[in-house]
Amino acid sequence: MADFVKGLFGNQKPVQAPSPGDDGTLSILPLQYFADFAGAPDPTPAAFSSTLSAPSAAPTSTVGQVPYTAWYRVWERVTVDDFKLELYVLPFILLVVALHLWGTNKNRKKARNWMRAHAPVLQQEFAQVGYKAQAAAANPDNWLKEKKADEYQTYATGRQNTAFIDFKLTLVKRYNPLMRLGEFLIGMFFESMPAPQERVEATSYAFDGKEDKIVPHSGKGEEKKSVSKSSFDGFVWAVVHKDLMKRLREDRYDLSLTATKDHAKLPVWTTVMSESAEVTDTLLTPELIKAINEAGDKFEALVVSDQPMDQPKKLDETVPRKRINLSMRFPSGDDYTSTLPLFHYFVRMHDHLASACHFRPEALRRIKATREDQIAKIRRLDDDEKAEERKLLGDKAKKEKRDAMLGRMSADEQRKYLDKERERDTKRKEKKRTVKG
Repeated sequence: MADFVKGLFGNQKPVQAPSPGDDGTLSILPLQYFADFAGAPDPTPAAFSSTLSAPSAAPTSTVGQVPYTAWYRVWERVTVDDFKLELYVLPFILLVVALHLWGTNKNRKKARNWMRAHAPVLQQEFAQVGYKAQAAAANPDNWLKEKKADEYQTYATGRQNTAFIDFKLTLVKRYNPLMRLGEFLIGMFFESMPAPQERVEATSYAFDGKEDKIVPHSGKGEEKKSVSKSSFDGFVWAVVHKDLMKRLREDRYDLSLTATKDHAKLPVWTTVMSESAEVTDTLLTPELIKAINEAGDKFEALVVSDQPMDQPKKLDETVPRKRINLSMRFPSGDDYTSTLPLFHYFVRMHDHLASACHFRPEALRRIKATREDQIAKIRRLDDDEKAEERKLLGDKAKKEKRDAMLGRMSADEQRKYLDKERERDTKRKEKKRTVKG
């Protein structure tokens, strides 16, 4: 144990003294063995040779120096392969932008060509054309308002018998070929969603004897003597292209009131929709027949109506609002020579209506009966709705009274009341069953 402990604490063996010789004396080496070490010099550090010395370190200061780095040398760290995705996408983006710019400019040019072709007629017939004052809109190109890239609008007012005219120019989506193709394909497979056509839609609203209410300071003093009577009888009459007849009858409530009949003086691809034969004889003038023949297949519809386009559901919607609608397609090559006569007749048509469309009571009897029937239907529906509302209010008041009465009763009184109520309901149901049987 003692030896183990000594081993742990670094037991060192004592230095042995020189052992004596065989004869009991210490053996000492002669001095000649130490002669080589007698005059040895003190050790000194050896000097490094200049040929083996390390190169001196470069200075760490960069003041006044531009270190070589590749961060600004883009061509040394990137290649064309790093931009493959951009090279694929960029041509498509440029193509889309180019098509959009080309399509919008093409539509804008087409709308301005229409405006320039019809500007002389509008300037001749109206005091103001466009949404700006006439002095600020001397250029016909400024008369149009671009609502969308494929829709333009304009406005004209300041004419006797005509309150104002709204013009709407609808063009195809040249700026979006994919959408244009999709609309064309949908029109091929679905008859209810025809492919869009480039057309002009104009709506002319009549004063109908209300100049003093629509135009400020109209018909007062000396001017009142010179203002002619602009009112005329209300009716629905139209000349439409046969390709559009079915769709117009389904989409417009006013045309659903008419009867369809071909006319010998009109082209075979048109038909007349009228409420009375006398109305047709009055409106179908030789000038109109000639204009329709000259317009050809560019003509779509000419509608004179005092009824709303959507079926009225309230009595306020049955108030007549007399107007004329004209729809024509854009001719190819922006040549409006064939359609200008019909456009000119449309602008002046209110003059003919105010002077000639005052019919005999016998001719208007059926027209008035149709309107009175519609008003009676709306009044019955209105009365039924009001009766239903009154019934609901009465039932609600009875329920509140019953709940209040039950709240003041005791538990036994509530039970008896509910039992009697249940018996009355059972007897009422049995009585109804007996009456049906």
